[in-house]
Amino acid sequence: MRAMETKWLEDFVSLAETRSFSRSAQLRHVTQPAFSRRIQALEAWAGTDLVDRSSYPTRLTAAGTTLYDQALEVLQALQNTRAILRAHTSAGTDMIEFAVPHTLAFTFFPAWVSAVRADFGPLKSRLIALNVHDAVLRLVEGGCDLLISYHHPSQPLQLDAERYEMVTLGQEVLAPYAKAGPDGQPLFSLPGRAGEPLPYLAYAPGAYLGRVTELILKQAGTAIHLDRVYETDMAEGLKAMALEGHGVAFLPYSAVKKELRSRKLASAAPPGVEDLQMVMEVRAYREKPSRKEPAKSLAQALWTYLQAQGGKNPI
Repeated sequence: MRAMETKWLEDFVSLAETRSFSRSAQLRHVTQPAFSRRIQALEAWAGTDLVDRSSYPTRLTAAGTTLYDQALEVLQALQNTRAILRAHTSAGTDMIEFAVPHTLAFTFFPAWVSAVRADFGPLKSRLIALNVHDAVLRLVEGGCDLLISYHHPSQPLQLDAERYEMVTLGQEVLAPYAKAGPDGQPLFSLPGRAGEPLPYLAYAPGAYLGRVTELILKQAGTAIHLDRVYETDMAEGLKAMALEGHGVAFLPYSAVKKELRSRKLASAAPPGVEDLQMVMEVRAYREKPSRKEPAKSLAQALWTYLQAQGGKNPI
């Protein structure tokens, strides 16, 4: 039998409180099938049914009600212990931990931290670079102070506004680029032709920027002819391939601004065409502090500063 995992208890508590598999899966930032499997795994560990699946809204069985009360106590005890341990690790340093998707970690974050330090003051930080999904999970599971991520209305992060708050840090434009030739013009220029599709450097399936790119291509005012010849989940990887002349890549402006200035890359969009790009927000998220676990003093000061800079915004 598999050992019981803490996240199963957290899933179960969420289900008991929302009485909805779909709503809890959303709040726990997993797919509904994955959420259901975790509840089933907890039932297998307990050796009994915890949920009455014949009713709607979902109800707990008698055993489920007993486990719910115990789970609240266990999770609270673990939360208290974690707070004590984090106080030990941060004592004297008050280091802020950021969970940041890889692309933002390479491009936006270094310049942003420099600007913040110049205005806010000294800032000790620890960067945890992950893909978008894992970065969000890091925040949900309490493994960071702040999450910095892209936001587009077509790809919301589905964080519960009652538990998390957000400030906007800036904007980012995703657009197509290709290696520049000796004349400064791109080696490949959209839209391409049906008989001669352009080599396309794409994001791997499921990547956040890949989903935004797909939206750009769907909304384009003209047919785009591309041949997917390479894929990776990191924008920096696509940029490296574009710089070598392997094709067209959709990249965030912050990732290519130096290469554009040095004329190593050029826009692959036709002159005057603006529907082949997408404006995204860069946002910071945090879990709302509570009396039981207040935010680190420096993290709270930074958040207050960011709110003053970007204003309070709902998720």
